[in-house]
Amino acid sequence: MALGVSNGKLSPLTGKPNAVSTQTDKEALKMTPLPFHGNLAESKFQIMRILQSLERVKVVKEDSTYIHSIFSSKVFRFKDDVEFYFDESSQQIHFRSASRVGYSDWGVNRKRMEDISARYKEASR
Repeated sequence: MALGVSNGKLSPLTGKPNAVSTQTDKEALKMTPLPFHGNLAESKFQIMRILQSLERVKVVKEDSTYIHSIFSSKVFRFKDDVEFYFDESSQQIHFRSASRVGYSDWGVNRKRMEDISARYKEASR
């Protein structure tokens, strides 16, 4: 599946329980987008700072309103794609976190995005 943003939307999820997104209509896989804190640059800076503080993550693409990073699991080195789309019109950060392989991820992607969301909210206080 192609990653990135198209018409203001991140790629749709496959429906397998190994992913989460703020832009899905699948209720079990849906999460709440993050609000901008300050402007686009400040919000993006905070997300980049969080990503750089985490282990086994590599930012592979970054442009003015988008970040694509890859997280690798500790033992088996499974790769998860984590994307952020900074929507200036709504002043929200949309994200998508999805495993590349397998069916279930035992909640890893949701836990990761809950952690990143908590760190972002804490940094914005």
